[in-house]
Amino acid sequence: MSGEHTSAPVAARVRRLEERLLGAGVVAQEQLDASLAAMLKGASPVNGARIAARAWTDEGFRERLLADANAALPEVGLSMAGGIQEQRLKVVENTATTHHVLVCTLCSCYPVGLLGPSPSWYKSEAYRSRVVREPRAVLAEFGLVLPDDTAITVWDSSAESRYMVLPRRPDDTAGWSEPELAALVTREGLIGTAAV
Repeated sequence: MSGEHTSAPVAARVRRLEERLLGAGVVAQEQLDASLAAMLKGASPVNGARIAARAWTDEGFRERLLADANAALPEVGLSMAGGIQEQRLKVVENTATTHHVLVCTLCSCYPVGLLGPSPSWYKSEAYRSRVVREPRAVLAEFGLVLPDDTAITVWDSSAESRYMVLPRRPDDTAGWSEPELAALVTREGLIGTAAV
């Protein structure tokens, strides 16, 4: 699926917006650069993987994470602060009967600090429009074929709210350490376009 998507139109729109803001004197280039640097400092899918591994090994943390992710993140040294405003994070858990997938239908809102920069396909119009209408087909194009009786829930991010998928813990990983488990987790698993 990723070959079908391109971020060129989104990137061009973002650049035009930056040029307008700079031209109108609303913001200086240095301010834009500083905001971007602050937002991306430490941004990596490793952060989301650490969260998933902790949730798989610590039932209390998993419960707190699902109840109030923003309050639970400091337990692993992370937060949703930074950038223009603090964003609300909701973590949704995949189960044997329910699978979650993330999208931002308006643009490309995404928990960058926890998952790293978003992949180009996530920003593409094709993904943003199709995953809402035909999530099972889109997931199959990513190689994730789910049983027909698995319910699929699509979560639409916004400027105020971000989502992260807590994948199901892989079988045969009892006794694995958090770092070993974290190494199994992919950015796509945290978005919901892969199992883990």
